[in-house]
Parts: sequence; structure tokens; C-alpha cells
Amino acid sequence: MKILFVLTSHDTLGDTGAKTGFWIEEFASPYYALLDNGADITIATPKGGQAPIDPNSDTEETATAATKRFETDPETQDRIKNTVPLSSINPSDYEAVFYPGGHGPLWDLANDETSIKLIERFNAANKPIGFVCHAPAALKSVKNVDGTPLVQGKKVTGFSNSEEAAVQLTDVVPFLVEDMLKANGGIYSKGDDWAVHVLQDGNLITGQNPASSELVAETLLKVIKPLIND
Repeated sequence: MKILFVLTSHDTLGDTGAKTGFWIEEFASPYYALLDNGADITIATPKGGQAPIDPNSDTEETATAATKRFETDPETQDRIKNTVPLSSINPSDYEAVFYPGGHGPLWDLANDETSIKLIERFNAANKPIGFVCHAPAALKSVKNVDGTPLVQGKKVTGFSNSEEAAVQLTDVVPFLVEDMLKANGGIYSKGDDWAVHVLQDGNLITGQNPASSELVAETLLKVIKPLIND
């Protein structure tokens, strides 16, 4: 069971001077959930090398069992420091792809042609594609085989406008995930702010926020396992 994780390479939060990147919980919880179920995971980024960790996700307040496991896991830490360049990835080598969030994807993965084509290939092969929190930003320019937006007519979620307002970054981010998904024809819904909310529509799995990351991974696993066992 080979699964591809795609992380952001972007580490600057707009013009604020602050740092961003990927959110540890949204990587660690799905990573260990899938790893513990026998997944062979490859971690890739647009640039390769070090994947930047959002410093706001690396605090006592945001710590979870999975993030604490990551802190004591030098092997996985080393993999984060030495990610594979996305351009070297062949989608046919993997059963599924998963995109953790953090604000970074809004700047790079939303517009990265390699990532766009990769998602399109996974989707065309009807392989599971999972996204959580800000990671659905990577779907912004992804198309179906017929040229329509991939999310058009599909049930989707992602970091909500109200959650973005709560972290006071509405005017900093290049676009709002909720607005983008709606503009592309997605049937967007959300749960309460910071509550677990995950949707599956065919091979597309999306989660609203960090709290949703583990359920996204569990849903991804349920979709993959029958494919592996066939």
C-alpha cells in the first residue's frame, strides 16, 4: 500500500514577515494512522528537501498524541528534512495521494503545475485523493478529463471563512479556501468552527480543519483497503 504525501515548500506568510508552512497535526495524525496500518509512505514537496513547519503548529497548545510522537521520531523528522521533489514522482506508483494543510499550500500548491497534473492523473485513474484544512487550495486549478473543475458538483469542505477570520488572516491569504471551492462549483459545507467535519464524494476526500485530519486518514484507508485486497 504505497501512499504519497504532498507537503508545501512555501514558508512565508504573505507580507507579514511571519513564517508559515505545513501544520504538524495535519501531517502527523494521518501519517501515523496510515503507517501503523502498513502504508509505505513517500513524502514530496514542490522543491524537495526541507518541508517548512508552521511554527504556530509547533506549540504546547497545538500538541496532540501524534505531534508528540513526531517530536520523538528522528526517522520521520529526517524524512521531512529530505523530501522528494514532486517532479520525480510517478502517480502510477501509488494507490493514493494525501495533502496535509497549513497556510503554505495557498501560495505554492494552488498554482504548482506539477501538483495540478499529478492530482489530475490520480483522479483520472479513480485513485483516492485526500485533502485537509487549507490543502484543498491545491484543487484550485485542477480539472476533470472533460475540462471542468474537479470539485464541480462534488461535496467538499476545507478551512472555512469563519475559521480564517478567527485566526485573523482573511486579509493576508491570497484567497479563501471556502470561497474558491464554491467558485469552482463545489457543494461546500462546514461543521462548527474547529469541529471534525469530513466529506467523501467518490474518490475525493476533504476535511475542514486540523481536528478533521485523523478522520480523513481513516476514510482514505477505508477506500484504499478494498483496492489493495482485490
